[in-house]
Amino acid sequence: MANRIVLNGVSYHGHGAINEIPGIVAQKGFKKVFVTSDPDLVKFGVTAKVTDLLEKNGIAYALYSGIKPNPTIQNVQEGVAAFKAAKADSIIAIGGGSSMDTAKAIGIIINNPEFEDVRSLEGVAPIKNHAVPTIAVPTTAGTAAEVTINYVITDVEKQRKFVCVGETDIPEIAVVDPDMMSSMPKGLTASTGMDALTHAIEGYTTRAAWEMTDMFHLEAIRLISENLRDAVANKPEGREGMALAQYIAGMGFSNVGLGIDHSMAHTLSAHYDTPHGVACAMFLPITMEFNRDYCGERYREIARAMGVKDVDAMSKKEYTDAAIAAVKKLSEDVNIPKYNDRIREEDLDQLATDALNDACYPGNPREATKEQVIDMFRMLMPPKA
Repeated sequence: MANRIVLNGVSYHGHGAINEIPGIVAQKGFKKVFVTSDPDLVKFGVTAKVTDLLEKNGIAYALYSGIKPNPTIQNVQEGVAAFKAAKADSIIAIGGGSSMDTAKAIGIIINNPEFEDVRSLEGVAPIKNHAVPTIAVPTTAGTAAEVTINYVITDVEKQRKFVCVGETDIPEIAVVDPDMMSSMPKGLTASTGMDALTHAIEGYTTRAAWEMTDMFHLEAIRLISENLRDAVANKPEGREGMALAQYIAGMGFSNVGLGIDHSMAHTLSAHYDTPHGVACAMFLPITMEFNRDYCGERYREIARAMGVKDVDAMSKKEYTDAAIAAVKKLSEDVNIPKYNDRIREEDLDQLATDALNDACYPGNPREATKEQVIDMFRMLMPPKA
């Protein structure tokens, strides 16, 4: 079987990278840009860092910012209608995974209107035409949606998230500017950073992992371990390191998939609107423990990338324990919560069922029973007094 790699056509990295956007728009010949962003980014002037550049250079645009943190079918459908009304010919997606996932779905439906119900995009849909030309500008260092062939939409009616996968949705251009991330609050910086770490660790241990994606994932783990604490402290070098780390992780996992952590995190977010990065971070030590005997020597390399010393002198149990401990320590240092008090005992059966049906689950290195998944969800419930 051949291994496939799909990446952006072009990406720009570093402080001030957004200044390349007007030239890109001119070079591509775009006449009117449809900007997707979220209300908070608009409110706090982050979106304006890009739209001001568009105005200064006489580039016409329309702004759509009615996007929820876990974007819904309705968000996408409203965005499609707004794109048509604006008579735009391109998209600039500014934000985290929510803005970029919404933009991906909008761009696909505009050029493939037979999928306008949105639900039919789930999985690997038979999409013929590439999405509307898109420039993706991340404002969080976590999702790497600017370089992935995946996006996730919430079906509010059915209380579930569904994953859509296809090379036709990847943005042609990514502009990864750490200055766009400098206004992220500590909690969001921490949770999105731990989401990136989850991408790297799950991508490294997934069934489809291979040499090229291993290279991306191990470097991402190293960079996150070295930079996330400083990014939470809003140090420029930490921001820059995390901007690069999350992109590198995306280059890997987008091509090989994830695992049970993401399948449970999607379910937790769909049922309780838990922020995705928080959900991933809470599950990461739990799922690493669950998978510990099914990953060969990979936990040794995870421990090494996390900065653990003398791993070659350790037994398998010792380096596995060390890898999990390093992840727990990083999570604690950036104040990720350990528990979710919204989970109810009567919900556990449905949560487990949904997690096992999630598109990320098949990549997990270990098969899980419903009872085992229930037990892992239960570990997030606060201890009874």
